[in-house]
Amino acid sequence: MYFGLLSAVVTLIMLGVLVLIHEFGHFAVAKAFGVRVEQFAIGFGKRLFGFRRGDTDYRVNLLPFGGYVKMSGENPLEGTSGDPAEFMAHPRWQRFFIAIAGPTMNVLLAIAIVTGIFMAKHPKVGYADGPATIGDVLPNSPASKADIRPGDRIVSVAGKQNPTWEQVQNQILLSPGQPVDIAVQRGSEVIPKKVVPIATGKDEAGSAGWQPRWDGISAAQIEHGMPAERAGMKEGDVIASIDGIPVQTGTEMIDEIQKSKGSPVEIDVVRGAERLALTVTPTEDAARGKYRIGVATEPKVSFERLPFPQALRESLSKNTEYSGLMFELVAKLLQRRASIKQLSSPVGIGIAAGHAAQEGWLELMMLTAMISLNLGILNLFPIPIMDGGVILLLGIEALMRHDISLRVKERIYQAAFVFLVIFAAIVIFNDVAKIVPGS
Repeated sequence: MYFGLLSAVVTLIMLGVLVLIHEFGHFAVAKAFGVRVEQFAIGFGKRLFGFRRGDTDYRVNLLPFGGYVKMSGENPLEGTSGDPAEFMAHPRWQRFFIAIAGPTMNVLLAIAIVTGIFMAKHPKVGYADGPATIGDVLPNSPASKADIRPGDRIVSVAGKQNPTWEQVQNQILLSPGQPVDIAVQRGSEVIPKKVVPIATGKDEAGSAGWQPRWDGISAAQIEHGMPAERAGMKEGDVIASIDGIPVQTGTEMIDEIQKSKGSPVEIDVVRGAERLALTVTPTEDAARGKYRIGVATEPKVSFERLPFPQALRESLSKNTEYSGLMFELVAKLLQRRASIKQLSSPVGIGIAAGHAAQEGWLELMMLTAMISLNLGILNLFPIPIMDGGVILLLGIEALMRHDISLRVKERIYQAAFVFLVIFAAIVIFNDVAKIVPGS
């Protein structure tokens, strides 16, 4: 109950702010070009309160879902009166800038948020930005069938040379059931391979069945009453070795624990500037047939504060990369090489927002930035009634050197509206199905 309420409140606020930022872009540029703006509204439906300044009614409406800007003569289907302050009375280049201003604001907001996050707390995951070295391969997985081995370093994936692990995993996630060309370096030899990721989870995202070689592991969670807690291990401890054998991944740690057969093991941990030797006696989990010490592990993560110029460069790099992934996903959807289940509706966004809010404000702000970026990009797609569609029609009219007839525009908008309604219904249905037990 609490999680559902938290998700709903956070999502309403987040999407509301993003939509208002988007609409403010249209509003500011329209005002600058002398277009009469009749309404700048927060929410939809009946007007609750507000004020009027000049020609614009600044209002708060009953339904708190985003907002909108209403410009005079904006809808070509309503006809024009010839008033020079109407949207359609302005030259096409001005209408182009008004249309693109909304998505631009969302992209700029994403860049600004990520820059601020990196200035406050830039995460450095040891393996994520370094060489993509295989740490573990699951039996009978696509990676195993392609003869990928622990220790192999991926030197190219889908034509990209020397990729980071994040770039490798993003390519795999977007390619369920599709062959992905990679090359691995094994010793001094570079070997071409072809991996066919399988669709996993309710999102049907691709998985190769491999794990990265972590640059150290840390204790993410200590289970109450278990051997690790009794030995004095704490969350955040970096696990360096077990019985003198260095461990780099959670799998390596588990393997060493199993070798103990329940005998005490000495675990070296790093806690801040200290290095401690803890004696831990694993307990047998009869139900699983394994020995456990009660530690959930994660890759070692360090944080730093970046100066503004470096934070901005990192933000631009991340946003550019995520934009490319968005375009690639859409291209694969059109080619029927990816599942529409990888897209999220407000339902899926709400669940993600709830989890992010529980993790902390930095995680929530990063999610907000990514949604803002996606909102800006999606609005640029050439679908009529969206900003990209307006831009497309303006381009066609510029080439034709005359306006498209109202009758043709009406048919185009009707078809686009039906398409968007059907598309939204499918994405919402998929998100609801993901959270229904047994679906």
